[in-house]
Amino acid sequence: MEDFRKVVWTAILLIALIGIGFGIYYFFFYKKSEEPFVAQAIQEEPSELPADKPLGEEVERVLTERQLDLDKSDDLVNKLAVKLSSHPQLTSWLKNKDMIRKFVAVIDNIADGMSPRSHLGFLSPREDFDVIKRSKRYYLSPASYSRYDLVVEVFESLDAKECAKLYWELKPLIQEAYFELGYPNQDFHDTLFTAVVELLKTPVVEGDILVEKKVVTYIMVDQKLETLSESQKHFLRMGPSNIRKIQEKLREFAQVLGFPEDQIPESRIYVTRKFR
Repeated sequence: MEDFRKVVWTAILLIALIGIGFGIYYFFFYKKSEEPFVAQAIQEEPSELPADKPLGEEVERVLTERQLDLDKSDDLVNKLAVKLSSHPQLTSWLKNKDMIRKFVAVIDNIADGMSPRSHLGFLSPREDFDVIKRSKRYYLSPASYSRYDLVVEVFESLDAKECAKLYWELKPLIQEAYFELGYPNQDFHDTLFTAVVELLKTPVVEGDILVEKKVVTYIMVDQKLETLSESQKHFLRMGPSNIRKIQEKLREFAQVLGFPEDQIPESRIYVTRKFR
């Protein structure tokens, strides 16, 4: 496992911020559906992308009519995000540049099972990742989980309905940023759904996580955990308590965004072996 200072929550936070629920789990081996699901928007915020028109053409029309500019969108994001939460830390994080592009890149990475760390440096924990040694064995240190407590605290404070409203308001700009990544005719909403499911399928691990030191990193000895996607393994390092809180909030976001309940994974508990 790589030092995850630039990880994870991060992704989750961004998920909620723009309305996905910023943030974020799943049944160990998840791939994007070959027939992407298109979730319905909440009633008061209808989708801006009619199915009978090419996405590129429709997004261009909406951007022109509303005079929206992705390169100048940071002020708009800050203006519209004031109702998301009263937590002071959120305001500080929103001062970062290119938030919509960062959000889109993070969601795309998570949906593909990749680490979003390169886009989330501003959320890096101040404390270093740590392991503990017991009887010549190394384990993830529970103390490392607390490094993400602030991110989780902010994430929990987000108003799900306001996040959804912000997401739909910014959808044309989000879609434009998604086009820039090389998806000219694919709806970002499908990718958002995949990312949320990816995180919701991450198991909540109860017990010690045994690791093995490699040259410059640690890997998990339990292959069911080590073979999780990179995005899931980073999420796993937040600790079981934080994962439960994040997943509960993600389900709120999934509901207000109109994702079908029967496709939202239930929490999965994974109990590790006891090593002596």
